Amino acid sequence: MDVLLSIKPKYANKIIDGEKKFEFRKIKLDKRKIGHIYIYSTSPVKKIIAKIAIGDIIEDSPERLWKRCEKHSGISKEEFFSYYAEKEVGFAITIKKVEPLDVPIDPYVKIENFTPPQSYYYLKDGSLF
Repeated sequence: MDVLLSIKPKYANKIIDGEKKFEFRKIKLDKRKIGHIYIYSTSPVKKIIAKIAIGDIIEDSPERLWKRCEKHSGISKEEFFSYYAEKEVGFAITIKKVEPLDVPIDPYVKIENFTPPQSYYYLKDGSLF
């Protein structure tokens, strides 16, 4: 099953550019259920701009996640620890391959009653194409 993630444009662009090789989340995704992840670039873009294949999903304390992922985090230390404030566990999705879409998808047209996910949601098979 495919998953849609909401990502701010500055981070989405860093994923596409290869600078950001980890996507950080507070909620665990079940890797066994994921085919691909689609990136929804939030406002002002408001489009699905890329498809990514993932590797491992690392679960650890924010301090240890930062030590493991810092070089390819694509974010500052301050942003990282602000995101995980008061959290004991965090998750880092390892990005293996990025495929920018030639034509970004407008989810408001393709997905009935589309609302950008707060974190993520599973896509119905074939809902984007």
